[in-house]
Amino acid sequence: MNRVVDTWDRFQIPLYITALIAGVVVGLRWSGSADIFEAAINPSLMALLYATFLGIPLTRVGGALKDLKFLTVLLAVNFIAVPIVAFVLSRFIAGSDALLVGFLLVVLAPCIDYVIVFSGLAGAAQEKLLAATPMLMLAQIVLIPVFLALFVGSDILGSISFGPFVEAFFLLIIIPLVAAGITQWVAGKWQVGRTIMSVAEAIMVPLMMLTLFVVIASQVEAVSDQFTHIVKVVPLYFTFLIVMIPVGCGLSKLGGLGVKETRAVVFSGATRNSLVVLPLALALPAGLEIAAVVVVTQTLVELIGMVIYVRIIPLIFPKRRPTANSQV
Repeated sequence: MNRVVDTWDRFQIPLYITALIAGVVVGLRWSGSADIFEAAINPSLMALLYATFLGIPLTRVGGALKDLKFLTVLLAVNFIAVPIVAFVLSRFIAGSDALLVGFLLVVLAPCIDYVIVFSGLAGAAQEKLLAATPMLMLAQIVLIPVFLALFVGSDILGSISFGPFVEAFFLLIIIPLVAAGITQWVAGKWQVGRTIMSVAEAIMVPLMMLTLFVVIASQVEAVSDQFTHIVKVVPLYFTFLIVMIPVGCGLSKLGGLGVKETRAVVFSGATRNSLVVLPLALALPAGLEIAAVVVVTQTLVELIGMVIYVRIIPLIFPKRRPTANSQV
């Protein structure tokens, strides 16, 4: 079993790419299967995050909240830098309300779920990102309506319900986190808990592959059907992923963060809350229906980007020996 796990870890990037390709093929080949795969997104994400949280000593999460430098930089990236970048990029599609609303709705919302997984694969300070998720969630609930009113206009906001944010936070963060905490407590007393933790660690790569597969398979058909309409946003999403690397790096350097914290900030700035804001996009009034496909397109682009990020971010921000004035 150890040999299999070592093989998974060594070839995780090719395996993730294989899962992405398989999702595209299956999603396009079996028309009408999108609803089935979409129903599997939350369960697969919950399983993946549960396994991820098991690998994080949860007793350290409270201490991570005391790192005010990290929290300040993280909030500055997501709620000052990202809105500026989003506004600039959105000017290229300002002529279409549907494209504009979909693009801004997803880009303005920082991710609170699988960013923890991907950042952990890249050696980031994932426990600090986990500790910051409540603040990221609350801040986006409050600030996204403000930014949309500034960038688009307030007349659309009355038709959007922000309930999915609360539901997603409960399902994808609270339940897996509590379950992981209980399992860690059990592991300190009984062998069954330690066994569960070992199994969860061993199947992390297959769980990630499953999540990538069901997300892609559930959404790729909708994107392909509307591709001629939403093709304009694809280069904007790729540009966003590229731009957020120097933005996250610059603000992290300004804040005096270490390597792991810098990686975490870059991942947080680049990943968006697409699976959570999708229900918001689906609830938009007539005339803006394509906004949901714009959000879905971001999911597909981002997953490709995250597979690349996992490989390149450790190269851009390599570990270095700790000094008296730096942390790694």
